Amino acid sequence: MRYIAHSLSVVLSLGIAISFTKSASADDIHPKARPSDGSTVKDHVRRGQRARDAGLWTEAHAAYKAAFEAADPETSTEGERAELAGQLGLCELALHKYRDAAEHLARSLERREALPAALQRRFEQGQREAAKHVAKLVLGLDPPDAEVFIDGQRIGRTARTYTLFFEPGKHMVRGRAPGREDALHSFLAVAGAEHEITMQLPRAAVSPLQADAPTSPKEAPKALSLSSGAGSTTKALPPSPWASWPGALRVAGIAVTTGTVLGGGVLMVRARRLDEDLSERRDGLTRGSPSSSTMCWQAAKDSPCADLLHLRDARNLSAGLGTALVITGGIIGTVTAASFFTDFSFLGLTQLRIGFTSRPWRPGERPA
Repeated sequence: MRYIAHSLSVVLSLGIAISFTKSASADDIHPKARPSDGSTVKDHVRRGQRARDAGLWTEAHAAYKAAFEAADPETSTEGERAELAGQLGLCELALHKYRDAAEHLARSLERREALPAALQRRFEQGQREAAKHVAKLVLGLDPPDAEVFIDGQRIGRTARTYTLFFEPGKHMVRGRAPGREDALHSFLAVAGAEHEITMQLPRAAVSPLQADAPTSPKEAPKALSLSSGAGSTTKALPPSPWASWPGALRVAGIAVTTGTVLGGGVLMVRARRLDEDLSERRDGLTRGSPSSSTMCWQAAKDSPCADLLHLRDARNLSAGLGTALVITGGIIGTVTAASFFTDFSFLGLTQLRIGFTSRPWRPGERPA
């Protein structure tokens, strides 16, 4: 009997465990249904209708706004979304939020064909009432993918034409697109008025410095940009005096002048030293006999006075060559210096003639 009772208890425990396992598996396979987005939107709409019927416009506005934001294009129709936008606009109209009311009612009436005739009339009447308190702006934009900023706040959509509503007052519209210059337009919004603005964003201008930049680093700038109050003008740089064959001749003239003057100076210094040495030797020979000086200059080359003759000739040669080199260098230097003063391009006179007329002067005319 004990064995039978024990077996029955084991079988009973296994049956209870199997039943719990099956129920859990069924729950996993068939989960409980959750409220869909459509049911959530319907709940907001019912709550908004009750608040609207009770005259609680703030609660009705919050409910319709929640329903409008929760409406998914995949689970709702165009007519449902248009009705939500219109009902939200009527709540905003009752709360004196005229700009928001005009925007939502206009969005609703964009799909007026999906609305019943009664709702169309209600929303059109509400839009006319809201339009009395706001200004309407029809904004055309080129390119259509440009961003639009209203009073510094970006509009989260892109289109070629915008229909916008503004509270009365001054407002700023900005268009921005990559590779284009920003377009700005300020206007004074008047209640009940309609404004039209067309904004075309020009392509960004290329800087003159970038356009005229040299293509390689070795290129030197060929023009100098001078800015003034009204704009900027470009003035060509004067040509370098060393950029042509006259410049090469000037360089050669300066080098020859320097070399000849230095060589002449060295020879003249050598002649002076030779003259001093000659005077000392001559004084040494004439100390014993005053008449020996004249006899020495008339002596033969193989006489003891031959060294004096060699020194005299060397002195005269060095002095003559040195003087000739100095004179030659002075002449070459004078000619080289004169070439600078006769070259008008070096003095910049070619730029001075730009502003004058090229027509030849006729006899009888008074110079301008």
